[in-house]
Amino acid sequence: MLLVAAALLTASMHSLGVVEVPDVPPAHAAPAAVAVVAPRHPAPVPVATGGHAGVEDVATAGGRAFLDGLGALDAGKLGRAAADRRVVETVQDDPPSAATVARWWAGLHGDERDLLLRCAPSVVGNLDGVPYAVRDVANRATLTTGLADDDTGAAEAAMLGQVRDSLVHEPGDPQRYLVTLDTRGSGRAAISIGDLDTAADVTVVVPGMFFTVTGQMTDFTDTANDLSREQATLAPLATAGGGSGSGVAVVAWMGYRTPDLSNILSLGLAETGAVRLERAVDGLRERPVDPPRLNVVAHSYGSTTAMIALASGRMTADTLTVLGSPGSDVRSAADLAVTDGEVFVGGAHSDPIAGSGYFGTDPGGASFGSTVLDLAGGVQDAAGDVFRRPVGHNDYLEPGTASLHDVALIGIGRGDLVREQVRRGDHDGDSVVGATPDMYLVRPQDLQPRD
Repeated sequence: MLLVAAALLTASMHSLGVVEVPDVPPAHAAPAAVAVVAPRHPAPVPVATGGHAGVEDVATAGGRAFLDGLGALDAGKLGRAAADRRVVETVQDDPPSAATVARWWAGLHGDERDLLLRCAPSVVGNLDGVPYAVRDVANRATLTTGLADDDTGAAEAAMLGQVRDSLVHEPGDPQRYLVTLDTRGSGRAAISIGDLDTAADVTVVVPGMFFTVTGQMTDFTDTANDLSREQATLAPLATAGGGSGSGVAVVAWMGYRTPDLSNILSLGLAETGAVRLERAVDGLRERPVDPPRLNVVAHSYGSTTAMIALASGRMTADTLTVLGSPGSDVRSAADLAVTDGEVFVGGAHSDPIAGSGYFGTDPGGASFGSTVLDLAGGVQDAAGDVFRRPVGHNDYLEPGTASLHDVALIGIGRGDLVREQVRRGDHDGDSVVGATPDMYLVRPQDLQPRD
């Protein structure tokens, strides 16, 4: 009965959405153990220039040729290209590398950039390698147009309304930037709290199952804002960040389709999400200002996604913090492309997912080589502040918790203080749940981002 009730509730949660076929990673990102299929764009296709380029040329191109083709289109053709399904799929699912995009964008004249921004905002806004402030302008234009269009369906309008509401920030809080917007199916979006073009420390927060743009984007963005506020209070403790950058930014990255009870047994969405996460991080590495210190914070199924990405050989991070993790096929922290000693694991009291090893090795296990956060409660830091212990699967990033405080410290480069707290802790075994749960007994309402 619990399973039936959970399935019905899950269905009601997604009643406003559209069932989306799982994304297929581009062939160049396929794991070595999987047979490689020829990519959709096996080689750059020359595109006519000098006013002779057409939408068809761009729609069948890839890589730098795709970008050069876009730049050769006039205003009318650009608008048609931006609406072409094949062009949308290239931008969203198989784009040129961030380095290629960055070089292309830097080589455009101001009037060429203005034309692209005006006529193809949905393209410009979703290309990693374009400056984030430009992407924000482009994606907001797409958002505004979609909300004003009488032909926008009810499901898409609900999704866009959630994104619009997520961009509202309180006076005194950092500006919010819309850095990803995909309106297909159940949608994808990413919103940064703070300026990704200049931040010395960037934290990307990856959600777990049941998270959808329509259902949770506003709450998820507010959670990222809570983390940003905690980091701001700890700013005097921060170590030097990435190069010439300054300040912090936190990204609410709902950049992949997360599972529900109908597909939670599969790792397919995690593998696809890992490829998308790799591309998002690649964009941060290619910004004009020195790359930031890059922190990944991943919850539940999102931790499985993040560990797949960091074991792929295509993505690196300065720190990784996983919270309420069901595990992955990564067997050791040494297999992750993360700075040595900077993998942290949190398991809350009464969290039936943390420590389960449901998808493979538990990253909080003694042999994994991570630092297990001391979340037993009543934790007091050097300044005398006391934090409550998180309880359950969804309490980790709530204000006032020891876990939020630890994640913020890690994000500003003070993982050493977290490790010191662990050494001072009692380690009574209360932090991580060791028993493997029946995941079907976890109710969907218990997994919402903010109880």
